[in-house]
Amino acid sequence: MKPEFYIQDDKLIAKEEWERIVLDIKNSVKENSNKNLNDKPRAKQLLKREITRAIEERFPDEKFGILFSGGVDSSLIALVAKKAGKDFVCYTVGFKDEGTKEPEDVVYAEKAADAIGVNLKVKITSLEQAHELFKKTVNILGKELNNVVNVGVGSVEVACLEMAKQDNVKHLFSGLGSEEIFAGYQRHREAENRQAECWRGLVNMYERDLLRDFAVAGNEKISFSTPFLDRELIGVAMRIPDKLKIDNENSKIILREVAEDLGLPREIAWRGKRAAQYGSRLDKAISKLAKKKGFEYKKDYLKSLE
Repeated sequence: MKPEFYIQDDKLIAKEEWERIVLDIKNSVKENSNKNLNDKPRAKQLLKREITRAIEERFPDEKFGILFSGGVDSSLIALVAKKAGKDFVCYTVGFKDEGTKEPEDVVYAEKAADAIGVNLKVKITSLEQAHELFKKTVNILGKELNNVVNVGVGSVEVACLEMAKQDNVKHLFSGLGSEEIFAGYQRHREAENRQAECWRGLVNMYERDLLRDFAVAGNEKISFSTPFLDRELIGVAMRIPDKLKIDNENSKIILREVAEDLGLPREIAWRGKRAAQYGSRLDKAISKLAKKKGFEYKKDYLKSLE
């Protein structure tokens, strides 16, 4: 089972070390610019190989889990694991109250799990359960990491990890990193230099994602495996020009095409997915609870949980 480069001696490396490693990868790509993957068929062939390798090298020798939203990233991980005959469970979380619609991540996760043929466990939280979940998440994150985005995403992770612990699962796969290396955000589309924005996003992941995820995983004593943050895969993805990743209508284009080539149904491969806190509707739960508790702003409600 391949360890993540940003974890050393069971600890998250320092921010400066993370930035140095990303810069090393960037410099390597720049130094080998003559090997850039401008040829789409060649890029797809190499990407298929590297994505499959990055996932397979992280398979543990025991049952594991996948944070599953039914989007292209988690579905691709599940597909590779299914083909390899591995023992795993997919976990999905959503908030639903009276009069609210089914969380879109739950809807798509169920469709994707059925299409791929994998085991899916879903947890639907009520407003009262969401309140307790937010309290736990805020307690795990602490004051420095307590903000609306971190609690929204972190709560999805905490709820999934709770289900995983019930199954004695100690390792969970995450699609973290895919949005950055394959230009998946609106800010990539709007950037003057899209590749530069991908590199900036990778650097900023330390404070935006890794601090939160490491805190959550450490509290539950479960490790995250992040194949899209594989050093070699990052290097390959960043040799692919942005025109093959994003246009005015679609993002992560080449990844979606590779996913289709590997056998993922088109509807799943090309699903336009929102961030975890929105797809799960847990951000909506934060809004409802803030209003119910008499707070004008979501951040003030979350601060009250400290």
